[in-house]
Amino acid sequence: QVRLVESGGGLVQPGGSLSLSCAASGSISNIKRMAWYRQAPGKERELVAGITSGGSSSSTSYGDSVKGRFTISRDNAKNTVYLRMNSLKPEDTAVYYCNVVQTIYGYSVDYWGQGTQVTVSS
Repeated sequence: QVRLVESGGGLVQPGGSLSLSCAASGSISNIKRMAWYRQAPGKERELVAGITSGGSSSSTSYGDSVKGRFTISRDNAKNTVYLRMNSLKPEDTAVYYCNVVQTIYGYSVDYWGQGTQVTVSS
Protein backbone atom coordinates (compact mmCIF):
# COMPACT_ATOMS: atom_id res chain seq x y z
CA GLN A 1 0.00 0.00 0.00
CA VAL A 2 1.26 3.45 -0.91
CA ARG A 3 0.26 6.54 1.03
CA LEU A 4 0.44 9.96 -0.55
CA VAL A 5 0.48 13.26 1.29
CA GLU A 6 0.16 16.44 -0.71
CA SER A 7 0.99 19.96 0.34
CA GLY A 8 1.41 23.43 -1.11
CA GLY A 9 -1.99 24.43 -2.40
CA GLY A 10 -3.57 27.80 -1.72
CA LEU A 11 -4.72 31.11 -3.14
CA VAL A 12 -2.55 32.98 -5.64
CA GLN A 13 -3.10 35.93 -7.93
CA PRO A 14 -3.10 35.54 -11.71
CA GLY A 15 0.43 35.54 -13.01
CA GLY A 16 1.76 34.22 -9.74
CA SER A 17 3.53 31.00 -8.88
CA LEU A 18 2.89 28.10 -6.56
CA SER A 19 4.61 24.82 -5.81
CA LEU A 20 3.02 21.53 -4.83
CA SER A 21 4.69 18.51 -3.32
CA CYS A 22 3.58 14.95 -2.78
CA ALA A 23 5.43 12.56 -0.51
CA ALA A 24 4.97 8.83 -0.93
CA SER A 25 5.38 6.37 1.93
CA GLY A 26 4.60 2.76 2.70
CA SER A 27 5.35 -0.01 0.19
CA ILE A 28 6.99 2.26 -2.34
CA SER A 29 9.02 -0.17 -4.40
CA ASN A 30 8.42 -0.59 -8.14
CA ILE A 31 6.91 2.83 -8.67
CA LYS A 32 6.60 3.25 -12.41
CA ARG A 33 5.26 6.76 -12.65
CA MET A 34 4.31 9.77 -10.54
CA ALA A 35 1.93 12.42 -11.80
CA TRP A 36 -0.34 15.32 -11.01
CA TYR A 37 -3.94 15.52 -12.13
CA ARG A 38 -6.50 18.22 -11.51
CA GLN A 39 -10.25 18.51 -11.45
CA ALA A 40 -12.18 21.75 -11.69
CA PRO A 41 -15.86 21.98 -10.68
CA GLY A 42 -18.06 20.44 -13.32
CA LYS A 43 -15.13 19.09 -15.31
CA GLU A 44 -13.44 15.75 -15.66
CA ARG A 45 -10.13 15.01 -14.00
CA GLU A 46 -7.27 15.76 -16.38
CA LEU A 47 -3.57 15.05 -16.50
CA VAL A 48 -1.41 18.01 -15.59
CA ALA A 49 2.04 16.43 -15.68
CA GLY A 50 3.70 13.07 -15.26
CA ILE A 51 7.21 11.77 -14.74
CA THR A 52 8.40 8.22 -15.14
CA SER A 53 10.92 6.35 -13.03
CA GLY A 54 14.44 5.81 -14.26
CA GLY A 55 16.65 8.40 -12.66
CA SER A 56 18.49 10.34 -15.37
CA SER A 57 16.52 8.54 -18.07
CA SER A 58 13.10 9.46 -16.71
CA SER A 59 10.72 11.26 -19.05
CA THR A 60 8.08 13.90 -18.46
CA SER A 61 4.77 14.69 -20.07
CA TYR A 62 2.45 17.67 -19.74
CA GLY A 63 -1.11 18.60 -20.52
CA ASP A 64 -1.34 21.03 -23.41
CA SER A 65 -2.78 23.80 -21.26
CA VAL A 66 0.20 23.86 -18.89
CA LYS A 67 3.13 23.28 -21.22
CA GLY A 68 5.79 25.91 -20.76
CA ARG A 69 4.31 27.08 -17.46
CA PHE A 70 4.43 24.04 -15.17
CA THR A 71 7.39 21.83 -14.33
CA ILE A 72 7.25 18.41 -12.72
CA SER A 73 10.22 16.93 -10.90
CA ARG A 74 10.94 14.20 -8.43
CA ASP A 75 13.38 13.42 -5.67
CA ASN A 76 13.81 9.66 -5.61
CA ALA A 77 15.70 9.74 -2.33
CA LYS A 78 12.73 11.43 -0.67
CA ASN A 79 10.08 9.60 -2.71
CA THR A 80 8.58 12.97 -3.46
CA VAL A 81 7.20 14.53 -6.60
CA TYR A 82 6.93 18.27 -7.10
CA LEU A 83 4.93 20.54 -9.36
CA ARG A 84 6.15 24.05 -9.95
CA MET A 85 3.41 26.24 -11.41
CA ASN A 86 4.30 29.58 -12.98
CA SER A 87 2.22 32.19 -14.80
CA LEU A 88 -0.92 30.86 -13.17
CA LYS A 89 -4.27 31.65 -14.74
CA PRO A 90 -7.78 31.61 -13.28
CA GLU A 91 -8.51 28.53 -15.38
CA ASP A 92 -5.82 26.67 -13.42
CA THR A 93 -8.14 26.76 -10.42
CA ALA A 94 -8.88 23.18 -9.42
CA VAL A 95 -8.23 20.47 -6.89
CA TYR A 96 -4.85 18.97 -7.69
CA TYR A 97 -4.30 15.27 -7.05
CA CYS A 98 -1.07 13.37 -6.79
CA ASN A 99 -1.03 10.00 -8.55
CA VAL A 100 1.41 7.13 -8.29
CA VAL A 101 1.43 4.05 -10.50
CA GLN A 102 3.06 1.00 -8.97
CA THR A 103 3.82 -2.25 -10.70
CA ILE A 104 2.83 -5.31 -8.63
CA TYR A 105 3.37 -8.77 -10.20
CA GLY A 106 3.14 -7.21 -13.64
CA TYR A 107 -0.05 -5.28 -12.92
CA SER A 108 -0.28 -1.52 -12.64
CA VAL A 109 -1.93 -0.21 -9.49
CA ASP A 110 -2.97 3.42 -9.06
CA TYR A 111 -2.80 5.37 -5.82
CA TRP A 112 -4.24 8.84 -5.26
CA GLY A 113 -3.63 11.60 -2.79
CA GLN A 114 -6.42 13.41 -1.00
CA GLY A 115 -6.14 16.47 -3.21
CA THR A 116 -5.08 20.03 -2.56
CA GLN A 117 -7.01 23.12 -3.65
CA VAL A 118 -5.35 25.66 -5.92
CA THR A 119 -7.27 28.88 -6.47
CA VAL A 120 -6.08 31.54 -8.89
CA SER A 121 -7.95 34.76 -8.34
CA SER A 122 -7.39 38.46 -7.85
